Amino acid sequence: MRNDSATASAVLALTGGPANITHVTHCLTRLRLTVTDPAAVDEGALRDLPGVLGVIGAGSASLQVVLGPGVVGEVTAEVERQLAAAHAGAIEAGKGTQAPPATPTGSPGPEKGPVAAALRRVANVFVPLIPALIGCGIIAGVNGLLTNAGWLPGLTPALAAIASGFMALIAVFVGYQTAKEFGGTPILGGAVAAVVVYPGVAKVTAFGVHLSPGQGGVLGALAAALLATRIEKWCRGRLPGALDVLLTPTVTVLVAGLATLYGLMYAAGAVATAIGTGANWLLTTTGAFAGLLLGGLFLPLVMLGLHQALIPIHTTLIEQQGYTVLLPLLAMAGAGQVGGALAVYVRLRHDTTLRTTIRSALPAGLLGVGEPLIYGVSLPLGRPFVTACVGGAAGGAFVGFFAMLGEKVGATAIGPSGWALFPLLTGNQGPAPALAIYAGGLLTAYATGFAATLAFGFPRGTTPRGTAPAPAERTSAS
Repeated sequence: MRNDSATASAVLALTGGPANITHVTHCLTRLRLTVTDPAAVDEGALRDLPGVLGVIGAGSASLQVVLGPGVVGEVTAEVERQLAAAHAGAIEAGKGTQAPPATPTGSPGPEKGPVAAALRRVANVFVPLIPALIGCGIIAGVNGLLTNAGWLPGLTPALAAIASGFMALIAVFVGYQTAKEFGGTPILGGAVAAVVVYPGVAKVTAFGVHLSPGQGGVLGALAAALLATRIEKWCRGRLPGALDVLLTPTVTVLVAGLATLYGLMYAAGAVATAIGTGANWLLTTTGAFAGLLLGGLFLPLVMLGLHQALIPIHTTLIEQQGYTVLLPLLAMAGAGQVGGALAVYVRLRHDTTLRTTIRSALPAGLLGVGEPLIYGVSLPLGRPFVTACVGGAAGGAFVGFFAMLGEKVGATAIGPSGWALFPLLTGNQGPAPALAIYAGGLLTAYATGFAATLAFGFPRGTTPRGTAPAPAERTSAS
């Protein structure tokens, strides 16, 4: 029986204790912690903890503990409860002089490389938005099916309003989360980002051009909130307390707001347009090759925890075109993983532990949650991880090939993949061709991942009816 309290206690103990944790959050599968002293984290013991599928970011201030879907939410809640209790106990003992440990304060401390650090912080901005993106996206997909079928015409306008409300104001949420992540006042970040979507900006003219509400989208909101955070920090370091209360928020909103209207919205709009144009050109011109690369390289991004940094690109494409053409390609990586896991299941018939892991992780893998299979099966074995990437590449090439023929496949929302992406699919030729092409891509990735793993995914000493490889072999990528 699962014991979330014991898991949370063990995680806290192995990450340096409550005093070492400054920020707690989670995504679909990962507990995300910001630690003050990365050296205090016992990575080896953390990886060996029952229920932990993997650890990402060891040695940096941003630590990710892979727990899997469902479990991660319960363990995160228990971690937050224990942190609050520890802080309350410290205050009662006369030791608490700092803010609560779980207060989000950004990501202090060293990171492994500036690019990885920047991508992780951008991911931290968007990860908390994923539940709303998934929920609203699925509602939008169901509403599209009802509309196309002509069913429940009295309900579809209500569903459209529910699904679209969040996306209409997503810039505000991005601004709020950006300021929160980078150490500013969240509500000021949201206030400045709200300028991007305010309908009244249509009356603003700069450089002889009228602005459009939403111009620049989430990229403009991200830039506006970053600027607001810098301005706020500058003001707070220079103004006395009595003036700080009045002038800091005023100057922050005014200066950042003007810069957003007369610069950032134009620049972010140009970048957003370039992203849309680039994605269309990439698929139209080099679709099969682009799909092969994207489908084949996505699993390593997931393994490193950097895949969430693509959310701004997906969101920009959805705002601009109504769907993101990249997500169906990237989803093929998870399908290759499923095919590879099935080959392992067939080949290593006597490894009952591994087969049990595959049976428990396979449903999540079919629905696009790949971490249980990555950390529980393919990555520990080594070779199957590579052959799973081959399957993803084949599926991506399949979908990309049809894009070259003028049949684009896109997702109206982000979050789910695998079979869970079907309700969200559409394309330039309508949903029916998109569904067929995506299904063909999944089957291609399953089959190729299975065949490649069966042929090349095992050391020579492993026979079809033999036992699992020795421990030294199972951790080898050769």
